[in-house]
Amino acid sequence: MFKKSLYIFLILISFSAKANFILLPMDESTQKNHLKAYGITYWALDKQYKASWLLNYRGGSFLLPDAPEIRKECQIRGVSFEVLSDAEMQSLLADISSPSQNMETVVLEKAPKIAVYSPPGKQPWDDAVTMVLTYAEIPFKVVYDEEVLSDQLLLYDWLHLHHEDFTGQYGKFYGAYRNAPWYIEQKKDAEALAAKLGFAKVSQDKLAVAKKIRDFVIGGGFMFAMCSATDSFDIALSAEGVDICEPMFDGDDSESNYQSKIDYSKTFAFKNFILDRKPDHYEFSDIDMTEKRRIPFEKDYFTLMEFSAKWDVIPSMLCQNHTQLVKGFMGQTTAFDNELIKSSVLVLGKNELNDEARYIHGQKGKGFFTFYGGHDPEDYQHRVGDEPTVLDLHPNSPGFRLILNNVLFPAARKKPQKT
Repeated sequence: MFKKSLYIFLILISFSAKANFILLPMDESTQKNHLKAYGITYWALDKQYKASWLLNYRGGSFLLPDAPEIRKECQIRGVSFEVLSDAEMQSLLADISSPSQNMETVVLEKAPKIAVYSPPGKQPWDDAVTMVLTYAEIPFKVVYDEEVLSDQLLLYDWLHLHHEDFTGQYGKFYGAYRNAPWYIEQKKDAEALAAKLGFAKVSQDKLAVAKKIRDFVIGGGFMFAMCSATDSFDIALSAEGVDICEPMFDGDDSESNYQSKIDYSKTFAFKNFILDRKPDHYEFSDIDMTEKRRIPFEKDYFTLMEFSAKWDVIPSMLCQNHTQLVKGFMGQTTAFDNELIKSSVLVLGKNELNDEARYIHGQKGKGFFTFYGGHDPEDYQHRVGDEPTVLDLHPNSPGFRLILNNVLFPAARKKPQKT
């Protein structure tokens, strides 16, 4: 009888010690592939598994249930993981919940549906977001003007704005590339698409698209933009009903004194900016800091702000990383002038040397937006025609991690926030 009781006791001990959870550590020394770890988490959510984001715990680690297919997927993708027993998991969560720890547990509820706003066909540059989504094996759909104007954004939770010009000035590439075949072809395609959609000018088409995107955010969507899609989006909204395009862009003169007609109340993030009137100048306005930068390459880093994980959950999620110092990188819109950012917008990352914001976030209506300056986090000065970045060489990129923080952000949207 004693032997039988001992045998049952040992079975119970063994069962209680059985591993029930998988931890994807996201600290610098343990995780072999930070970027693909986001892909694993997204994959698990898509398979109806529950997941938790452990804010500020070992670089923002992910906690998943222990399932054979999750282990197998981690092994296939080269993602480091640790196996935790239920007791270890409960102890870990208790430590995180302690008021003395700047940590928090956020439950991720569902895999967000992702759209990327990008023109069809080959572009003479590469988009960092589509690159990292592809590398992390996170599925997305490409949409453009026709899909946006026919209200297909309602099918998605998260939208990325590709390297884009919403002002109808073709990226201000006229000065350097007006005779390049790709520029001529893109201009012709844009004009044809605008005409097909019933617009006399490309600028009118792009404004209509920007307004639909605005409504998507106000209605509860999540919008992420990089490089020139950030400031050109706000400029387009602020210039509604005002012709700011010169003849080489839309066939007629711009309005006289159009600067005085700009309505800053319509923008998401920026205020009091001055538009650049020169059609051959590769710049939209004084929002961008590219030409105002005096930072040597070796000192070009920006710092992620530190927030209270328990009270400022949203900015804490967006700043999760294995380092607080992120290598800088250039773009048509590299960074944002701090003086021109609305007080309602939160600066998540900035370069103190140049007093510039690199990474900002805000709320519009029921939704959220994030603007990230620069073009490619692992290509310091990406130029038109350069080869795309090979992310196999940068699986632990802090700059690309910030993009993926935003991708997973909508997964936690049903959790009540304290801010």
